[in-house]
Amino acid sequence: MKIYTKTGDKGTTSLFDNKRVLKDDIRVESYGTVDELNSFMGLAKNYVEDDEMYNLIENIQNKLFTVGAYLATEDPTKVKYHIVEKDIEELEKIVDLYMGKLQGVSGFIVPGSGKKSAYLHVARTICRRAERRIITLSREVEINPLVIKYINRLSDCLYALARYSEEREVNVRY
Repeated sequence: MKIYTKTGDKGTTSLFDNKRVLKDDIRVESYGTVDELNSFMGLAKNYVEDDEMYNLIENIQNKLFTVGAYLATEDPTKVKYHIVEKDIEELEKIVDLYMGKLQGVSGFIVPGSGKKSAYLHVARTICRRAERRIITLSREVEINPLVIKYINRLSDCLYALARYSEEREVNVRY
């Protein structure tokens, strides 16, 4: 099976609804950053020893395909799956659960005192960049507010998972 089509050789790509756009279009940048986030979360989960956290990350990765499909489709009526309020509530439960397991969180920490937390912190920063790209896109086209809310809450969730995974806390000295 050939995976190359040669249709992108001149700097364009197809959206899910077959519209051709430039590869540096903000829509492509938005869903591409979500794809990067999803890939990095895949890396991060392989350093997590806790089965519950591993499964949570994998479930979030599946939801990111929904986010990516939405962003990669110009006509929202052609999107089969959607982010719903329940998805956001699930992220909030994860944040509350893992932040509740910590002892007196205060101040900033140096990210990544171990591999698992380091990868989760990188995923968090990629998530923040995805959010910025989606906000930029929202200035050009209407974006479902639940997609923006989901990505915003996901960065909080990744922070909670990373913070919980810190092997030792290194406080920022400034």
